[in-house]
Amino acid sequence: MTVDKQILSDIRPRFWERCALDEMTHREWEALCDGCGVCCLVKFLDEDDVHFTEYTDVACQLLDCQSGLCSNYEHRQNYVPDCIRLTPDMLPDMMWLPRHCAYKRLYLGQNLPKWHRLIGDEKTHQQGLARVGVARRCVSERNFNDEQIEERVIRWVKI
Repeated sequence: MTVDKQILSDIRPRFWERCALDEMTHREWEALCDGCGVCCLVKFLDEDDVHFTEYTDVACQLLDCQSGLCSNYEHRQNYVPDCIRLTPDMLPDMMWLPRHCAYKRLYLGQNLPKWHRLIGDEKTHQQGLARVGVARRCVSERNFNDEQIEERVIRWVKI
């Protein structure tokens, strides 16, 4: 997901500090996404303990592995039916999201990361994404079978 200037100009200033997650407009909710792409990686979830979640460097077929952005965000569920459309009520069960994720951080009562696009400038945001994002660090699932994916576990995603 990419947040363009139109969306950013159409949201309340510092809404994330003044609104509960379920009080945000759709545009504000979408603006929370930092565009890292980590949620689009294939992962192995331990239902009993999220700390045993294993991420791979294999990304959803719709993810552009160069930019780290979804190539068809608005219609993604037409092509990937199990793609998650995150809502506030889902967050208690989403603790496998990375520790830098704005949705998770706000749910846990934490601040946005200092490099988030809603706080900092574009250069700072890009530097943050370079540390945590998937752009140029992942490969498409189209190239792998299930057994091969299991061999591609990574350790750079921190939950």
